[in-house]
Amino acid sequence: MGSADPLLEGLVDHRPDRATITADVLAGLSARPRALPSKYFYDARGSALFECITRQPEYYLTRAELELLSRVLPEIAAHAGPRVRVVEYGSGSGRKTRLLLQGLDDVVAYTPVEISRTALLDSIRALAVDFPAVEMLPVCADFTALPALPPPRRAARRTLLFFPGSTLGNFTEAPAVAILRGMRQAMGEEGLALTGIDLDKDPALIEAAYNDAAGVTADFTLNLLARLNREIGSDFDLSSFAHRARYVVPWRRIETSLVSRRAQVVHVAGHAFAFEHCEAMHVEYSHKYDDAQVAAMAAAAGLLVAATWDAPARMFGLRLLRPD
Repeated sequence: MGSADPLLEGLVDHRPDRATITADVLAGLSARPRALPSKYFYDARGSALFECITRQPEYYLTRAELELLSRVLPEIAAHAGPRVRVVEYGSGSGRKTRLLLQGLDDVVAYTPVEISRTALLDSIRALAVDFPAVEMLPVCADFTALPALPPPRRAARRTLLFFPGSTLGNFTEAPAVAILRGMRQAMGEEGLALTGIDLDKDPALIEAAYNDAAGVTADFTLNLLARLNREIGSDFDLSSFAHRARYVVPWRRIETSLVSRRAQVVHVAGHAFAFEHCEAMHVEYSHKYDDAQVAAMAAAAGLLVAATWDAPARMFGLRLLRPD
């Protein structure tokens, strides 16, 4: 008999079930304008496609963040000190995690919170091999509804929350502040949060990052519909929707939509939804920030910006937050 997988035994699994996904989709399709939750992008294929997006020449964010993280890791480690517990929101493939764990002193435990079970287990298995002294405590969940996190066996001096990739920018201001407030509660009085932010810059450069020439981002967006068809029995016709991502300068954000190519009716759980030709269905925001915005959101959540690091030409930023 084969031995049980210790990572599976320790997995905290709060994946959304069919009823939850269906309820979210029905609520979004009933709204005006229509919308679908971006958290459902990340099934196994969606996670793989997003990893491919990060390697496209137009997608500057990941390259800039990895280079910046590599450069400032000694400073981050000095702020964090030894014996930290790392909790990551939206861990994805774990590329940035690997850098962080290598650069910190005596990491007690690593808790990735990731909604894609496939991405979570793939990354944690690889990290467990390379960091055998770090206790791996994976949590499959939506980090906006964070469950109780498993405590590490060894006591940590502080918790370092890691929220890379400008994921904070996928939320409008009120939900973003709510996430930061939740981080403030999760980190404790001695905790820190290392957060990635995309900085406002040339709109053409930003817009190109979400409209790569290879069409990977378009495939990623449309895969959301394929997942819903498979998991909740909807009947979206993928060929009848088109990816659209536009930078809206007054709001300083990318607005990504799926646009109906024709008049059509989509069925979900016994409900019919009529789409007009060219009707847009919102799927994701990607906000770009300046320093004043970040400081104001942090303050609203009871946090202070303790350290600021920017990539050359302000292509990307990392902000270290601490309790106010």
